[in-house]
Amino acid sequence: TTKSLLVPLEKDSFKLEKDIQQLVEANLETLFGFQLVSSEFKVGEFRIDTLAYDESSNAFVIIEYKRGSSYSVVDQGYSYLSTMVNNKAEFILEYNEKTGNALKRNGVDWASSRVVFVAPSFNSYQRNSINFSGIPFELWEIRKFEKGLVALDRLESSSSENIEKLVSKDDQSVISKVNSEVKTATVEQHEKDLDDKQRKL
Repeated sequence: TTKSLLVPLEKDSFKLEKDIQQLVEANLETLFGFQLVSSEFKVGEFRIDTLAYDESSNAFVIIEYKRGSSYSVVDQGYSYLSTMVNNKAEFILEYNEKTGNALKRNGVDWASSRVVFVAPSFNSYQRNSINFSGIPFELWEIRKFEKGLVALDRLESSSSENIEKLVSKDDQSVISKVNSEVKTATVEQHEKDLDDKQRKL
């Protein structure tokens, strides 16, 4: 055989959401660069599949795993973020107890919090529902193949329209409340904090 020949691989499916969760949690730092805080974290009326911490942004990340496509990422995402911003002490306590570190409330950048959905596939409604800039959700498709190979791809937004344009200033909805605390920074916003030398790099 020559080195230029491609060998087709058989696709292997995840039988349960738990299979995806176990794989991601065991490789959380390698896949996302996050620190695992807790698995099946119960707060309020919700049970969060994976609670992680992103040390690069000093923010919590909620990870949810799905196999089907009959759910709304927006509804679930905002519900989780609303629970987080209304129960900050619970998240800090969970982090401190599980990691043994002493994280303080003002040491967390709550505005950088986000929800990551991981699934074998997302339907067109789910993809379009996050097609805004500034939305604090990420969709990642995970696929498993023979010989233990895994592919993980982030679905990027192609829109420059910001989600905040849909919410009026007088709105008291969950979306409005979460958006007042959770912000997604753009590349341009990050560049404003750089000096000329850093910008060139």
